[in-house]
Amino acid sequence: MKHSKTYRLISEYVQIAFGIILASIGLKAFLLPNGFLDGGVTGMALLVRTQVDISLSILLLMFSIPFLILGYYTVSKRIVIKSIISIAGLALFIHFENFGTVTNDKLLIAIFGGLFLGAGIGIAIRNGSVLDGSEILGIYLNDRFGFSIGQVILVLNIILFSITAYVISVEVALYSILTYIVTAKVTDLIIEGFEDFIGVTIVSKEYKTIKLAIIKELGTGLTSYKGSRGYGSQGHQEDFDIIHTIINRIDIKKMHRIIEDIDENAFIVEFDVNSVKGGILRHYLDKKKNKKLPKL
Repeated sequence: MKHSKTYRLISEYVQIAFGIILASIGLKAFLLPNGFLDGGVTGMALLVRTQVDISLSILLLMFSIPFLILGYYTVSKRIVIKSIISIAGLALFIHFENFGTVTNDKLLIAIFGGLFLGAGIGIAIRNGSVLDGSEILGIYLNDRFGFSIGQVILVLNIILFSITAYVISVEVALYSILTYIVTAKVTDLIIEGFEDFIGVTIVSKEYKTIKLAIIKELGTGLTSYKGSRGYGSQGHQEDFDIIHTIINRIDIKKMHRIIEDIDENAFIVEFDVNSVKGGILRHYLDKKKNKKLPKL
């Protein structure tokens, strides 16, 4: 069990490191030398970089700090810690690497810059981390006001690209929008939709312990209903609760860890959820406000 956890953790950080390399290639080999932007915090840093002589690495760290502080009160500490390591790693890699410019073709720059950057962001998110703080802002506003993460990021980027068109040029803004679209689509392909919810059904003898762990550690609501397990129509039957819950995709690895720590043989079914209304959609309980856990 202990070796399995260690291997899983090492695997996650190795994949995050690979994501950082891909994202930095997109930035240093394509976008930065040609003055193109992406969306989110990365786009903000790139835009400011065109106006002031400050290292992109420093700007990435500066713009990420407020979102990471917000993330401390919004998402789990594990995600925030991973994100701090990931963003710092990206900043360092960008600072020390020296990729040559691959092409001067603006269309290729927008497409392949977005492809590499989107792949890097997607891999990081799949492993419980973020390389761009705008996702954290989206999660916060989704929890607080019900806005979808996609809507928040879209509004943020509309403002960013409008400023780009005014400060630099409409052409750069249009190519930057294309870069953002490619980045977003590639990210979606990697993580199968960051803002989507995922449904999880869990069948386990340790259902009581698993229910408490999900509520306490993930802070999400769940539904349980009676089920029975047997060996054929006339075989021995055993009654137990079947657990059903809906979480954000970024939390799925954490849920796997929670369940595996309790019951390695638990039967888990995952499925896409396109729309969720009503119920408890809050992802994290604020322990500091002494919110009571719902009764099982």
